Amino acid sequence: MRWVRPFSVAMAVLCAACAMPESRLPDLPRDAVAAEQRAQQIAQLRQYYAELRRVDAVAFRLRTANVADCKDWVSAQIGLYAVTPRSLPRRYQSYTAEALGIGWTRPTAISVAGDSPAAKAGIRTGDEITALNGELIPVWGTAGWMRRWLKANGTKPVAVNVRRDGDDRVITVTPVMACAIPITYVVEAEANASASDTKITINSGMAALAYTDAQLALIIGHEMAHANLGHLGKQRWNQLVGTAGGALIDVGILAGGVSTSGAFARQFGKFGARAYSVNFEREADYVGAYYAARAGYDLAGAEEVWRRMGMASPANILPNYSHPVTAARFVQLQKVTAEIAEKKRRHQPLVPELKYVTVEHDPAPEEATSMKF
Repeated sequence: MRWVRPFSVAMAVLCAACAMPESRLPDLPRDAVAAEQRAQQIAQLRQYYAELRRVDAVAFRLRTANVADCKDWVSAQIGLYAVTPRSLPRRYQSYTAEALGIGWTRPTAISVAGDSPAAKAGIRTGDEITALNGELIPVWGTAGWMRRWLKANGTKPVAVNVRRDGDDRVITVTPVMACAIPITYVVEAEANASASDTKITINSGMAALAYTDAQLALIIGHEMAHANLGHLGKQRWNQLVGTAGGALIDVGILAGGVSTSGAFARQFGKFGARAYSVNFEREADYVGAYYAARAGYDLAGAEEVWRRMGMASPANILPNYSHPVTAARFVQLQKVTAEIAEKKRRHQPLVPELKYVTVEHDPAPEEATSMKF
């Protein structure tokens, strides 16, 4: 690292000529700053897990109510999320125990979904979960180990060793089959959610717009619909079709002695990826509303989430290539809510009418980048 000292000297010389603040700033005791930093970290972690519990609870209801639509993404679950400080990212480990009141030696339940098998059996948030059918749960990679164990076990009853307030007990829990695509909750201010081939991601900024659990169910249901309906695969196919068509034009022009360097293939591929993008989003809204209704959520008034989305992200009020305008989503949800209510009145099954609908506005020239909310 011979360059470090000359670099530091050079920077000091340059900074000597820099403009400086004029105010006499107060001294900041290092210990006071460190204490406040830790306090903020603890508060943030507590808030994160409080919000995660809400997402988990809503997601579990959607997972179980719509298991028939999840095809390959299905496994046995009990609605419990347990961790140890060691099983969490390293940046959290120094203050996790204090923030969440959990120990280092045993996994602790930090999220138990209401009406889940774990909750019905009597397991509570804060319980230490030590073993499943006598197999000790590891303190590293705890949540992943439990998911794999339950998937292998299926719906057979599980003897869960629980310690609560110093008392040991064994609680029998019977898992249920549920949609298994991972749903992650991340601290991200952007009002967005997304579905990939391997997981669903819900941003904190999007969840904050969902004032009710019914509205949060719409958001999660929307992403589940993307996954279950294969929208990403369809977009890739459309992109491939567009690219192939453009390539034929490139070849034809090349035969005339002019090279396009694949320009038509690239541009037609972009057009193909955008094909039906707005209607894919509308379909996800539509089917996601049915998912929420099947899970028992009352959708009356839930369309207000789209007004808040428009206020939070004004660009969504205007037309674009990738998503419906928030006004269209607001009106569509009103209509879907009425459709679902009529089916309930007639005692008909809550099965969506899977037909594409006509887009009622002309898209503006903006590219779609991913299958987002």
